[in-house]
Amino acid sequence: MSQGNHRDAVKERFWRRRVREWRASRLSVRAFCEQRGLREANFYSWRRILAERDAEAKPFVQVGVLPDGKVADGDQASGLELRLPHDRVVRIGQGFDALTLQRLLALLEEGRTC
Repeated sequence: MSQGNHRDAVKERFWRRRVREWRASRLSVRAFCEQRGLREANFYSWRRILAERDAEAKPFVQVGVLPDGKVADGDQASGLELRLPHDRVVRIGQGFDALTLQRLLALLEEGRTC
């Protein structure tokens, strides 16, 4: 059996981190790879692979909207609440930092615990 399509979770996590770091660095791909000792061709290849994987069909997520003034689980009505698989809940208050939320969601998609 060919191992060509076998997904290596360790490599995928490694390259997801590198792509996130590159985006945050605002460096060119060439400069980022030189700085980190990465092969530029590998970076471009993994960036494409990860984009393709991310574009694959995502499971449907049910979304509900509470009427104005209603609160969930006795919490103050202020922002968003994400109910994730395995009984995980993320509550996001008003004035949240979008970049921090983006990083949190990326970690959760990788299957890591915070």
